[in-house]
Amino acid sequence: MTLTIADPVRHTVQQILSWFAQGFETANEGNMLAALSDAEVDALADDCGISSHQLLALVKAGPHAADEMPAMMRALNIDPAEVEYRMRRLFRDMQVTCAQCSSKDTCRAHLRHGKAEQTFVDYCGNADTLNALRANPDLLVGA
Repeated sequence: MTLTIADPVRHTVQQILSWFAQGFETANEGNMLAALSDAEVDALADDCGISSHQLLALVKAGPHAADEMPAMMRALNIDPAEVEYRMRRLFRDMQVTCAQCSSKDTCRAHLRHGKAEQTFVDYCGNADTLNALRANPDLLVGA
């Protein structure tokens, strides 16, 4: 006898399993980092080009903590792939800023409702950088 699960139920189960897997992944990363000595954490952070404090905050924030940044760039007609390719260090610094942002709910809502382009300067820690990037035609979508 074969048990068939309806598609909506299967999708919900897959979502729940995905959430558990993501939580387990984040917990393991935190545990692995906690097992390192201070010198090892400092060396790892240095390799990443950030401070050990920033590294710890990023691990705590989780693997999707800066997902809003490329979405914001696209909303502003900036090509995230082009910025990452041409300005790797700047892109990374922007990710760190985004990951540590306390305005994520506002950002997500404005992105979702299509009004981020008009309001991002009011809450985005990357606003000045984003405006500078928008001034460079080589970094715009379709350029």
